[in-house]
Amino acid sequence: MSNKSLRILIADVQHFNRLRIERCFNQLGYYRVAPVQSLEELLTLVEYASEPFDVLVINCALAGDTLDLLDFCLDNRQLLRVLIYDGQQARLPPIPASEQQKVQVSHALIPDLASIQGLMTLVDPQQPFVGTVISVR
Repeated sequence: MSNKSLRILIADVQHFNRLRIERCFNQLGYYRVAPVQSLEELLTLVEYASEPFDVLVINCALAGDTLDLLDFCLDNRQLLRVLIYDGQQARLPPIPASEQQKVQVSHALIPDLASIQGLMTLVDPQQPFVGTVISVR
């Protein structure tokens, strides 16, 4: 059973991408999802949040040259886990091994169900794998 209280933030300029990623989370049983379309919205939500976001899934293009996305994610206590996608565009420096638990980078144009499921197994270890067969005797 998924942890229904997890707070998930999706940041992408493209509406279709936000919708597709949100549907992946919904398929895994997560419905507490906030999609944002601009850097300003993202910064406002993160800054004024009363509690941290468990997951941020962000397209690196959203930050552009305005924000050092990797430093923002690593140093922000309001973001517990981060998946930065389309990472080739970002030209991000290597992430220190000690920080790889917090920030993951994907070179995919958009994360698919399998990559989101992999992320959520780190965030929500109680979440069973989709398609797992349980034998009862």
